[in-house]
Amino acid sequence: MANVLTRNSVTVRGVPSGRPMVFAHGFGCDQEMWRFVAPDFEVDHKVVLFDHVGSGRSDLGAYDPDKYGSLEGYAADVVDVCRELELSVVVFVVHSVSAMIGVLACRRAPELFGALVMIGPSPRYVDDGDYVGGFSRTDIAGLLDSLDSNHLGWSAQIAPVIMGNADRPELAEELTNSFCRTDPGIARQFARVTFLSDNRADLASVSVPTLVLQCSSDVIAPEPVGTYVHEHIPGSVLVHLEATGHCPNLSAPEETTAAIRSFLSG
Repeated sequence: MANVLTRNSVTVRGVPSGRPMVFAHGFGCDQEMWRFVAPDFEVDHKVVLFDHVGSGRSDLGAYDPDKYGSLEGYAADVVDVCRELELSVVVFVVHSVSAMIGVLACRRAPELFGALVMIGPSPRYVDDGDYVGGFSRTDIAGLLDSLDSNHLGWSAQIAPVIMGNADRPELAEELTNSFCRTDPGIARQFARVTFLSDNRADLASVSVPTLVLQCSSDVIAPEPVGTYVHEHIPGSVLVHLEATGHCPNLSAPEETTAAIRSFLSG
């Protein structure tokens, strides 16, 4: 157990006997991105936070380019953590790229999960025929080339775009700093795995109650993407937040928390 928990820098809080909630962060972030949301659930849930390998306080020595060459490697880690902690009927709260990691984890071990909460999900970032992902192939190629050539400069440029909320520059600064703390080599591979993935065909496999939270003015996962995810996950619930940008867990934690609470109580 110690190896798995150390590998992903797992933190367990809240009510030991409460229904478990596991929170998964997005690209370039870590578990601290949940600090305004997770505490609200600690009063009646067992709350589990972790860092994907290569992020935050995870064990960088555990990073394997082959394993993490696809989102399946990260999904396997999620299943490992849940099994080591002997969790069941898990509410898996996932942000950004972790939404598809959540889909894959549910497919790997459906017996572990009881609900899925997706914040800003995208099954494919690149436009494809009638599918609107938000980016052209040229856009993604330019984004990845920029990351390859200047990690710090890329971080400073892209973080404000991802965060939105230009009137609150401290939010973009926090995201920039988070990106900059990530090992450049790992960031480059994770970016490719993230932005070149296509998990559209996996959405239909989700069989647990699912909430899709869609922000406005989200350049990473625009509204057509949230609608697509909702339409392709059977029985899912789509909620449009008033929050703008891609990170409502930081920019609008009260609205985000209220939406999750409403979903779980329904």
